[in-house]
Amino acid sequence: MSKSLDTSTTETEQTVTEVIDTVVATTPDVRRAIADHRGQSNSVNPTGDDQLAADLRADELFEQRLLGIDGVATYASEERADVKTTDGRLHVAMDPLDGSSNLEPNSGMGTIFGVYSEQPPTVGTNLLAAGFVIYGPITSMVVARKGSVREYILEDGDKRVVDDDVTVPEDPTVFGFGGGVDSWTDEFQSYAEEVRHELKLRYGGAMVADINQVLTYGGIFSYPGLVSAPDGKLRTLFEGVPIAHIVETAGGASSDGSRSLLDVEPDGLHERVPVHVGNQPLIDRLEAALA
Repeated sequence: MSKSLDTSTTETEQTVTEVIDTVVATTPDVRRAIADHRGQSNSVNPTGDDQLAADLRADELFEQRLLGIDGVATYASEERADVKTTDGRLHVAMDPLDGSSNLEPNSGMGTIFGVYSEQPPTVGTNLLAAGFVIYGPITSMVVARKGSVREYILEDGDKRVVDDDVTVPEDPTVFGFGGGVDSWTDEFQSYAEEVRHELKLRYGGAMVADINQVLTYGGIFSYPGLVSAPDGKLRTLFEGVPIAHIVETAGGASSDGSRSLLDVEPDGLHERVPVHVGNQPLIDRLEAALA
């Protein structure tokens, strides 16, 4: 490797590290925003969902701090219509507060992020790292980077490793399906009925918490295409692709119903996609059922 290429690789890795550490350092302020900004904002995000004040505050915190990193060129978020740009080489896309509808009943919420080598919208194979934070009884983070997945406990803006090799267990235990039975297609409903007799239901309304169940116990999470919404609810760049990267790196599989989510090429920043992630045999069966 030439010296210039080696320097470029080192700078890229340093920037990825800074992004992860900045997300970690920002989590105490996001937890405070969850407590202090519980009301509606009287606004909607670019795909028409109501925004809470906490959504906007979390987005503001991450945008300011991540764009303050020298190597970060752009910041894109579920909560804003356009990409925010500055100088740099890498690109961050986020769902700043996943599951914010759980704020009122004080249920699980989180943050999802991806670090891309190309500016979104772009294909998931351009992800350099992805992760999510869960604001639960404890604050935890799962990060996929350089072919492995690690889990951390976050305390006072610092992180400590609790599992340096997260893998999807071979024997699946849980499932969680979004969208509602009355909205599912006949094909997905038939598949869901099979799975219901095999696995235990775990569905909490915040994607990060449901995905962590799959990483912990094995199984499958799906938010399928619906009769009224063939592309489902979840956003490709901010939710589907980063989660797919994490689950696939942990030895699982992902699908939009016919192919890996990492192969989906979105045309727009806020495009939606059906999301299915979990153990490979369950994903294979799902694709066969939907075909």
